[in-house]
Amino acid sequence: MGERGARLLVVDDNKVNRLLLARTLELQGHSVSLAENGRVALEELRRESFDLLLLDIEMPEMNGIQVLEQLKTDLQLRDLPVIVTSAIEGLDNVVRCIELGAEDYLHKPVNPVLLRARIGASLEKKRLRDQQKELVRRFATREVADDLDASGFALGGHRVQATAMFSDIRGFTAMAEQAAPEETIELLNTYYTLMFDAISGQGGVVNQMVGDGLMAIFGAPLPLADPCGAAVKAALEMIELVDLYNREPDRAGKPPIRIGIGIASGDVIAGYTGTQQRATYTCVGDAVNVAARLEAHTKVAGWPILVDGDTRSALAQRGRFEPLGDVSLKGRARSVEVFALPADQKIR
Repeated sequence: MGERGARLLVVDDNKVNRLLLARTLELQGHSVSLAENGRVALEELRRESFDLLLLDIEMPEMNGIQVLEQLKTDLQLRDLPVIVTSAIEGLDNVVRCIELGAEDYLHKPVNPVLLRARIGASLEKKRLRDQQKELVRRFATREVADDLDASGFALGGHRVQATAMFSDIRGFTAMAEQAAPEETIELLNTYYTLMFDAISGQGGVVNQMVGDGLMAIFGAPLPLADPCGAAVKAALEMIELVDLYNREPDRAGKPPIRIGIGIASGDVIAGYTGTQQRATYTCVGDAVNVAARLEAHTKVAGWPILVDGDTRSALAQRGRFEPLGDVSLKGRARSVEVFALPADQKIR
């Protein structure tokens, strides 16, 4: 988005001012919509997408200050550039508008050359902000990006009830050894595409990918009403998608993919770890460690999905589980009650 061709909303209770300002902006190449007060402007902003708002202060029903206050608390609109155009003099008014997020404050009558320059600078800032958001969403999940938008970045975390999942491809090292690097990358990209769809479809967040392994969290950063059920449903769909992929014609003659999944539930600390220069969103706690150990134990147990006792208890009568007893998992002093989840069922 450049300076020209932007979509602007002009808000002014004076019809002559609205029309003349709109004409000036249209001559500069912009598309312009009009609103006669703050209430109508907010309705327009929530109904359609705009690149910039030109806002008067003194208006009936809802004035410009009230509009700025509403925008500041709206996650969808708070980054919209706003240029205030007002006949009100006084530094206090300018400061108040800037504090509420306005990009600039221009006194009426507005000089068209100055207005053009201010609009161009504001649109460029918006372009850079949008680009930054897009980069965040490319390298983080939508939920983590939304959390950053809402809460900002800070190292540390908070205690939540969540379900952790670990998954990886069985025998991946041997598969990679026999295949060309290009084939291995293509396989991983396909695998992650399928797994992400199953996990995100149940409200989970993939927060780690290492080689053929992934870690997902259900219940953070956004709470879920049923994190245990969501994780188990996602695991069943992951197994189903892998089975379907193995039946693809282009897989003929190639060894089938098999995955192992470990799931555990409990209190975890969810938040950002690392440094101010480089950080990741993750969860730490005993449930995370147990899920990782259960995933590794699937190789020993011979079941594709293993869950801990807390996950099984949360699901009560909603599914069929095979008890494997108390199992001593590598790296843990205490044994864990383990249940296998047959893949040929549906969780209610």
